Amino acid sequence: MAETSDRIDWFAKAFMAVQSNIELVIRGKSDVVRRALVCFFSEGHLLIEDVPGVGKTTLARALSASIDASWHRIQFTPDLLPSDITGVSVFNQATLDFEFKPGAIFANIVVADEINRASPKSQSALLEVMEEQHVTVDAIPHSVPRPFFVVATQNPIDMDGTYPLPEAQLDRFLMRIAVGYPDHEAELEVVRNHQEGTNTDGLRSVISIDNVRSMAEIANEVFVSPALQSYAVQLASATRRMPELRLGVSPRGTLGLVRAARVLAAAEGRGFVAPEDMHSLAEPIFAHRMLRTPEAELQGRTTTQLVQQALATVSMPLVLDEV
Repeated sequence: MAETSDRIDWFAKAFMAVQSNIELVIRGKSDVVRRALVCFFSEGHLLIEDVPGVGKTTLARALSASIDASWHRIQFTPDLLPSDITGVSVFNQATLDFEFKPGAIFANIVVADEINRASPKSQSALLEVMEEQHVTVDAIPHSVPRPFFVVATQNPIDMDGTYPLPEAQLDRFLMRIAVGYPDHEAELEVVRNHQEGTNTDGLRSVISIDNVRSMAEIANEVFVSPALQSYAVQLASATRRMPELRLGVSPRGTLGLVRAARVLAAAEGRGFVAPEDMHSLAEPIFAHRMLRTPEAELQGRTTTQLVQQALATVSMPLVLDEV
């Protein structure tokens, strides 16, 4: 038991070290950074959706720089080809055989910048790898490095020249978060940092890829009571019964909520998941998986509001089962 407690303590310290490192360049957004890291250590994928200039790409690059792991950035544009992402087989005249040349997706961390500016054909190149951690080229599967994390950015306001992500693609992102505008003091810090030349290029890595793998193993050991497992299922089921929705939360979303709650508990130094962990993570994990009816859209009902409605209709467990 003492060994487990020590491992959880080490997890919490390593998590805070990465968070503090990112916050050297992302000021006044502790909650946003914390959620991004919960997503990363849950071995999920992250979609950052917000207006231009608030630090979406900076957050993605800061996270990549804080981990001693391979990372690639893909600038999604209308002329991006699927083979640019996955790779291509090239004929080698010396060996008289085809050789696979890996694409940009072959890295531990992949920053997909402005993902909705690529064509649906190029976007679909991510479907297989985000779910199965390998790509198939010429009927041959090629595994990507583990852990594997896609952090994508998109601008929800500018619709010219963009292609909205389909539901199948959205469901593969564990979380969708927004950065938001900084407050007065935080924006002053951003200005000072810019004058002093403090940016993501100056960040150093604080944990290794082996540490990341160990942290994923520790998170899987965090206890989730049967009552909380049932709570996660009830929350997802509540969205499927809503008349305002054409599409509720998938079982993948339920699994993601449980997995992320384990990471959040470990980040706070606990070996067990509390009801508040799931309650706080439901919105970023569930909202982007829900598809509103036309009537709900006309009424101005947002998926965030509907998640809160589901949370209000399902009773939160008051007593945890014994660990």
